[in-house]
Amino acid sequence: MSTHSVENIKQASARLRGTLLESLANQVTGALAEDDQTLIKYHGSYQQDDRDIRDERRKQKLEPDYSFMIRTRTPGGVVTPEQWLKLDAIATTYAERGLRITTRQAFQFHGVIKTRLKPTMQAINAALIDTLAACGDVNRNVVVAANPLLSPLHAEVHAQAAALSERLLPNTRAYYEIWLDEEKVAGSGEETEPVYGETYLPRKFKIAFAVPPTNDADVFANDLGFIAIVENVALVGYNVTVGGGMGATHGDPETYPRLADMIGFISPEQLFDVALAVITAQRDFGNRLVRKRARLKYTIDDRGIDWFKAEVERRAGFTLQAARDFSFDHNGDRFGWSEGHDGRWHLTLRIPAGRIVDNDDVKHLTGLREIAAVHEGEFRLTPNQNLVIAGVPAGQRGRIDALVREYGLDAHVGASGLRLNALACVALPTCGLAMAEAERYLPELLDKAEALLAKHGLFDAPIHLRISGCPNGCSRPYLGEIALVGKAPGRYNLMLGADHRGQR
Repeated sequence: MSTHSVENIKQASARLRGTLLESLANQVTGALAEDDQTLIKYHGSYQQDDRDIRDERRKQKLEPDYSFMIRTRTPGGVVTPEQWLKLDAIATTYAERGLRITTRQAFQFHGVIKTRLKPTMQAINAALIDTLAACGDVNRNVVVAANPLLSPLHAEVHAQAAALSERLLPNTRAYYEIWLDEEKVAGSGEETEPVYGETYLPRKFKIAFAVPPTNDADVFANDLGFIAIVENVALVGYNVTVGGGMGATHGDPETYPRLADMIGFISPEQLFDVALAVITAQRDFGNRLVRKRARLKYTIDDRGIDWFKAEVERRAGFTLQAARDFSFDHNGDRFGWSEGHDGRWHLTLRIPAGRIVDNDDVKHLTGLREIAAVHEGEFRLTPNQNLVIAGVPAGQRGRIDALVREYGLDAHVGASGLRLNALACVALPTCGLAMAEAERYLPELLDKAEALLAKHGLFDAPIHLRISGCPNGCSRPYLGEIALVGKAPGRYNLMLGADHRGQR
């Protein structure tokens, strides 16, 4: 990477433009200029290479096999069947390994080569979805409870989350100029960023909305969390949590995973003010000298939770109320059919590691394409990498069931509790941070573990297993009852004893 610090790169980037246009036009290499590799993250993409063949290409005196991962900004993971079909077409035209559902309810496309980056970005925007701020030192995709039993409140909570996501987008027009050919106007490169300032946030920032009794959003793993408080089937407000984060570095005690703290209760009308207060406090006080110590969790631990709460109240202009009572019963997904409040039905499908692709065993991509062609509701991505076919009229259930069976999409039927509740990050071969396998190792590990579970009468026990290829913890391993955190090829730290509610 560049010898420039990330802070310097942001400062000198002309509001995230850098030399991205020149890098994209450079046909000599499949890579971007070094500083642009940092800046493209804010546009929703990471430069990667195929690590399986890195050494072989080096021996042949070839540059690494560069490609790009692109991530969508889909607050709460809600997409229409029309959008699904367009995203499917993008995956089959421009990407490798199909679609992938992330643990933050976004889609990722892998293996997009540089010459196809712009057409892919334009096709995503044509589906009325964007990738702006899906990565980088800004607020990332906002996670929202997806559980189908929460239908009465889901629309209201999701609408607030989506509005907050829009409110927290960067002001820069760089994304629209570079990818959508928007004409530059006066002030281009000097846009004011009232939320983020000239150098954006010290590190990434994550927000989640949970609706008890289900904590499928793993709200305590996020920088900022809103736990919906429901009284008499009405949303009365949110308990606010701050300072969660999963990232750590092996052998560095200055870094650690952390659960968020509860700081109080707010009304729905106070949501934006509190979110802006938390984010701008982190912007102004977060550590910009040591990136490993730059997340909100370290700001809070260095200055104290009482100080931080007082700073949030000062910026918001009001005092937070005492947190209200609530309880979580689990942080997994409920599979199969469940009836919604409006007589429509929701079908939650198990998608192993979130990977939607056709192979010899199952035709996820084709099957879901066929379902999208007839589905009258919506699709919801879950924070556990699964998929809800939501809002199905009772009369359509038979048709959906037939397609699920035809294409082998019923992996949740007869599966062990461990298999249903397993998460894995992408890891090798494309993630540059991965130290060990995760997604590719998960099937083999589950087969071995299930044999042991059956032997001991625990096949149906809903045990949460999470594998991460490195300690950054994209699969939220530190909240798993059993977790493997990669240290080197074939070597993991084994962690035990988090609970099934995401609170330990």
